[in-house]
This record gives sequence, C-alpha cells and structure tokens, in this order.
Amino acid sequence: MKTHILLVEDDVASRFGFIHFFSREGYAITEATGIAEATEAIAGQRFDAVILDNNLPDGNGIDFISTVRTYDGTVPIIIITGTADIPLAVEAMQRGADNFLTKPVDNAGLSAFLKKTLEIGVLKRRVVARQRLEKQEEMFWGNSAAMRQAFDLARIAAESDSPVLLTGETGTGKGMIAKWIHRNSSRSDNEFVEVNCSCLRGELLAREIFGNARGAFTSADQDRKGLLDIADRGTLFLDEIGDMGLEVQAQFLKVLEEKTYRRLGDVKLLRSNFRLICATNREIANLLKKGLFRQDLLFRINLITIAIPPLRQRMEDLPAIIAAILRSLGRDDTSVGPEIMALLRGYTWPGNFRELHNVLERAHLLARGGSLLPAYFFGLNGAAAPLPASAAPVPRALKPLDMQQIQQALDEADGCVEKAAALLNVSRATLYRRLKQNGE
Repeated sequence: MKTHILLVEDDVASRFGFIHFFSREGYAITEATGIAEATEAIAGQRFDAVILDNNLPDGNGIDFISTVRTYDGTVPIIIITGTADIPLAVEAMQRGADNFLTKPVDNAGLSAFLKKTLEIGVLKRRVVARQRLEKQEEMFWGNSAAMRQAFDLARIAAESDSPVLLTGETGTGKGMIAKWIHRNSSRSDNEFVEVNCSCLRGELLAREIFGNARGAFTSADQDRKGLLDIADRGTLFLDEIGDMGLEVQAQFLKVLEEKTYRRLGDVKLLRSNFRLICATNREIANLLKKGLFRQDLLFRINLITIAIPPLRQRMEDLPAIIAAILRSLGRDDTSVGPEIMALLRGYTWPGNFRELHNVLERAHLLARGGSLLPAYFFGLNGAAAPLPASAAPVPRALKPLDMQQIQQALDEADGCVEKAAALLNVSRATLYRRLKQNGE
C-alpha cells in the first residue's frame, strides 16, 4: 500500500513540481490549495504525512496544525515557508509540527527529510498503540485442553490477517483475547478499535462504525470519522456482533465485499484497510435459523473461529487465574487459603472470568491490605455466611445510610462510588440514590 501524503500548497508551479517528483518516488498525493480543502481532505481519510505551506490564501498553515491534530494526533507534519524565520520555526514546532523547511526546497533534500519524518510518525503511532494496550488486564491462557487449543488458534490468527470469530459466554475474556491477537500481529503499531454492538442499535451503531457527513442529521454540525476511519491499518473489534441489526449487517457486508464505504449522508467513497475480529456470546446457528443473522456475513467473519470455554470447565486453571488477578490488584500474597479455594471451586461462575475478577477485587477492598478471609466471599452459592458485625476490617453495613459514614467511605475509595459501595456493603444504585437525596 502506497504512503499517502497530503500536500497543501497554493502555488501552482510549486505544487506541480512536488506532485511530479513524489509520484515518481512512489508516494500517493492528495493536493489541496488552501485550508478549507485541506480540512475536507483530513476529515475524509487518513494520511501518512502532511506537507503544509504556511502562507495560504485562506489562512496560515501554522494555525491549521491544531485542526490536523484534532483528526490525527500522530500524523507527521512538515511546515514550508518562504522565509528563514527562526521564531516562526519555533512556533511551528510548539504548535505540533515535526519539521520545518524554507523555500526554495530541493526535492531530493525534501525526500530524505520526508523519510525521516515518516519514521517519526511510525514511532508516534507505536507509542500511542502500546500505551493503550499496556492498560489491559493480564492475559492468562492456562493449561486446560480447551484453552491450549484456543491459544494455538489465536497464535495462528495473530500470524495471519484473516477475520476471526470469538465465541463463548459473557465474561470469558473474548475482548482480552482479541487484544492479544492484535498485539501479537503485524498491525500492533496501529489502532485497536472496539465497539459493543449490543450497546448501540440501528442508526446509532451505523453512525459509530461509518461516521457521518455534516448535515446528515439534525445535530451533525461537522464531519465525523467513524470507527472504520480510525481502524485503518489496525484492528476493528466488533463485540457481540450477534446483536447487530440486519440493516447494519447488510451495510457492513458491503464493506467487507468491496473494501469501501460511505459515511452517513455522504456520497464520497472511502477505503479502510482494517483487520476484523468479531465476538459473540450467542449461538449464531440459532440466529441463522430465526433469520436474525445473515449467512453470507457469517461466511465473511468466521474464517478462524475460536471457542472460549466457560470458567466452570477449566477448574484446573483456577489457582493460577486467581494468582494472576491478585497480582493485577497489587497484592503481594497471590494465593488463597484452602477454605476460600473450596468456596471458589464450588461456585458455578455464571459471569465467568469477569465475575471472578469482581469477587476477588471486592475481597481485596474489604481486606484493606490484610489477609483475605472466607467472610469476604459472601454470596457464592450461599455457602459463605454473611459478614460478621464483629470482624474488625469489615466495613459498615448502613441501615439507614449515614452521610458521615458515606463520606468517609468515599474518601477511602478516592471518590470512586463503586468502591465506596463495596466498602459500605450496599449496591451502587443504593449509594447513588442516597447521595441524590442529599444533593451530593
């Protein structure tokens, strides 16, 4: 795929010279004669670099840098000006330019300059992508036969560019595996973009995926990039694709077949070179029988299918999974006692890995740095007794809720309502309701 440059230059002779030279060098060039045209171009597609003249008929190039950064925070920018003005160069760099050149520009010199600038862009994207992925939860595969098979398939998926379908119950870690595949693929330096299809329906989901043109609907006051734009050269993860409506399925199938798409309310065809990973907790075969999922779309998305087993079917991995979660919570002691382990093994875990993580995090909060006690694991099949009122580290059960104690819990939880609710042994909804009653 050719490196794509946005050239913003109003001088006809200079623009022709740049285009002629860089086209012979193998670059794809989009030209703009001013800020208005350049804004439309940067809003419509992704570029590998921007070469920007400072003196333009509808404004200064330096002022346009912030607009470029709004759409793409990592694209390298080269500013070209007619005068060797050091303060201007400093201002350009402060505004977000990566390099600065003065006219007349030697094309061969600019070519070498551009190559260096493109390397900067690659490094920027790599840093941003890794920063996002570093925040993910630890990935533990385990030793069960089903998970070893899943790992082998995930490794094959990471080495290819084929669409992947992840199946399994809610909370089994499908999203974590999708990120692992992306992180270990050739696209790891670019964006991992995800959307949950069960959270957005119909036009809202289409708007999120495809973006929209200005005026496409009442509140559309500007062009808006969709996830397909952002996922260009990276990975698009469609979680719970089984909940995608048939109309959006038809639109998305067309993208997969033709590799092009249009934003809502726009006629311009756009391209996105993305890798697709999908996940669902539903039985696709049942959806096909009911006419709720297109068979032709299924053929496109399940070239590699990875089935993730529920937690209850991989109990041999439970001790190691618990240790990994406790490490992620910052606990030095990553093991639990036999009584607690018996409680955890005896539970069916309908919420799978996600529920286990929440149970351990709650116990960690209740322990306040001390030992994990069986009393902190209440509610597992009714096997554990309610929290004893006499236990020193156990938080208050407030009936009715006392605002002074609520404030103390919020302080201890650094303002996090969810953690404060756990400390108070009440639901988050109850705590929100109490805060609302008191105008907090």
